[in-house]
Amino acid sequence: MFENPHNLGMITPPWLHFRVTSATQHTVTNGLLIDYTFRWLGLPLRWKTCITVYDPPFEFVDEALRSPYVYWRHRHTFTVVPGGTLVKDTVDYQLPWGPLGQLAHAMAVRRNLIGIFTYRQKALDAHWGGGSVIRYPTVQPR
Repeated sequence: MFENPHNLGMITPPWLHFRVTSATQHTVTNGLLIDYTFRWLGLPLRWKTCITVYDPPFEFVDEALRSPYVYWRHRHTFTVVPGGTLVKDTVDYQLPWGPLGQLAHAMAVRRNLIGIFTYRQKALDAHWGGGSVIRYPTVQPR
């Protein structure tokens, strides 16, 4: 699932109209660049990430080179637990615009990110089963 960035659309909420736009199919590896488009609040946005850490089967990290954020670092970890695998996302980010960005975070961004990662947890569970327990993420900007 996580080895192919084009699979990300399967666990991304449909309301984002998410699409990987990188020209070729690639397997995740250190240094891989991935281009995406999506819509947020109706606005078309582009995103480019780089895989900066790749340590299968334990973790990988993608960092945004171009995104709506000043800083975005997303760490994915995979831990064997009784009955399956614990998949955990840790996101560190910083919004632009100083106090206006903080207001946007309070009014919409935080709730949106929680919704996206909650959807992802449910989609992983629905696709692979396992009866996971949904733990709502703590979303906190840098």
